[in-house]
Amino acid sequence: MKTEKATFAAGCFWQVEEAFSKVNGVVSTMAGYTGGNVKNPTYEKVCTDATGHAEAVHVEFNPGKVSYEELLDVFWGIHDPTQLNRQGPDVGTEYRSAIFYHNEKQKKAAIASKEKLEKSGKFKNPIVTAIVPISEFYKAEEYHQKYLEKRKSRIFNLF
Repeated sequence: MKTEKATFAAGCFWQVEEAFSKVNGVVSTMAGYTGGNVKNPTYEKVCTDATGHAEAVHVEFNPGKVSYEELLDVFWGIHDPTQLNRQGPDVGTEYRSAIFYHNEKQKKAAIASKEKLEKSGKFKNPIVTAIVPISEFYKAEEYHQKYLEKRKSRIFNLF
């Protein structure tokens, strides 16, 4: 099976990872950090807002089952792309909205998708989502991987 990679930042990576993990055709997801200037960042360092990294999710997908454009639709639907450096109660550049493209085809698709959403009038405020090339992606600590899935399992096991 041939797979492709996509990387998105849309606030706290816990919710982003869970949303993408439920998409038919997504093979795997990984929470991590990208877009910054510090090698091997930790969650504690990223939260200081000094590393330049965003909390992001790396998605491996089967393009025969789900297109990159469909993943973009999921991305736009799971957060407010008009909020600069925040989502809900989470504030800081690590929570920014960004599409980290892996090739020129993804870049063009991301730009077209953003322009289509801007023209739709869905949002009153301008979309602030950055569309930038992927830089080194660092896997987040293990306790962040599939965090919400693990928490649900623990809660259901209490009853």
